[in-house]
Amino acid sequence: MTTTERTDEVLYDVTGHVATITLNRPDRSNAISSRMLQQLSERLAQADVDRGVRAIVLTGAGRAFCAGLDIKDAVAGTGIGGGGASSGRGQHLNTRNHPTTVMFEMDTPVIGAINGGAAGFGLDIALGCDIRLVAEDAKIATGFAKRGVVPESGGTWYLPRLVGWAKAAEIGFLGRNLTGAEAAAMGLMNRALPADQVLSEAQAWAEEIAANAPLAVQSMKRLFRHGLTEDFPSHIHHVLLQTMLLFQSADFKEGITSFAERREPNFQGR
Repeated sequence: MTTTERTDEVLYDVTGHVATITLNRPDRSNAISSRMLQQLSERLAQADVDRGVRAIVLTGAGRAFCAGLDIKDAVAGTGIGGGGASSGRGQHLNTRNHPTTVMFEMDTPVIGAINGGAAGFGLDIALGCDIRLVAEDAKIATGFAKRGVVPESGGTWYLPRLVGWAKAAEIGFLGRNLTGAEAAAMGLMNRALPADQVLSEAQAWAEEIAANAPLAVQSMKRLFRHGLTEDFPSHIHHVLLQTMLLFQSADFKEGITSFAERREPNFQGR
């Protein structure tokens, strides 16, 4: 089954058990507008609650992944950040529905197909993906310090966890641009590929994930997330409780039966 929904700034497509979400402002290198910010959160949440979707691919239209927040709109006072700090008025900042927060709380795996440049907020979105495949020659811009800001939407949380404190400090404090290949070598990305192979490889990985038991994959991601803040005995206790629930699922029975019968499993997510 294939369904496609098109909007002005975000594309949403479901083929089989894989949803593909595409940032769609190629003329602006997929820079984030207020509308795109909202639509991206909505599409991510939509995929996460769809029981037919077992994996998500997040990518960008055109040659870039995401150039970050739209600076042109902000300077004009019409985009994110426009009229904010410079106006001298305090603002209530709510991050509950930001894409990076939504991504962190999702149980459905997200594969980032970083097909081109990623900068600023776009880099934070990339880091929020569970798996990242990147174009070898993609420009990964980490120059937050050169702009007088910090990675504002998750980067300061992800960087030391992904690459360790010293490498995170190197990346953040120096603010040098990296190629996709360099970012992969440092551990920021899972794998660097020729640009024309990134999306197809990400979709292949997503399909492979989708063929596994969805309840187990979702539980694994949830436990990974909770394990970041739990002590070991508490975490093992939660793993045991989750395992006991999975033992009662039809997917567990199918996994055991298909192994014994030496055939590929057919998981139903029940």
